[in-house]
Amino acid sequence: MAITVTSGVLATLLEEATRAHPQECCGLLMGDGAIARAVPAANVHPEPARHFEIDSAALIAAHRAARAGGLAVLGYYHSHPTGSAQPSATDRAAASGDGRIWAIIAGGTVQLWRDTPDGFEPLPLRVAAG
Repeated sequence: MAITVTSGVLATLLEEATRAHPQECCGLLMGDGAIARAVPAANVHPEPARHFEIDSAALIAAHRAARAGGLAVLGYYHSHPTGSAQPSATDRAAASGDGRIWAIIAGGTVQLWRDTPDGFEPLPLRVAAG
């Protein structure tokens, strides 16, 4: 099943990856079934050139906003500054199998993945205006 992503979200993801280079960018994917917003977050990992860790304050704020009627947290994004847009061994080790969407940005492309109990599954994306 394809996931709808706005063109604005894709532009934000690519801009964030470029801005953060050579470090990994990261953030949250928000929406109501479709990904309607990307919320950049600080990468607080001690080695941001090779790993990412979303700032917990940003994650808590996003979940609070969702509970108050805002967009839901559908997943997460991060970049691979020197790799491909596929889950790395580190990504696979950190995955929880919770069904959330992961967007990985590398080489000027964005690929979506579903974090399933059996590992990452590729998700086709459909681009909508916005």
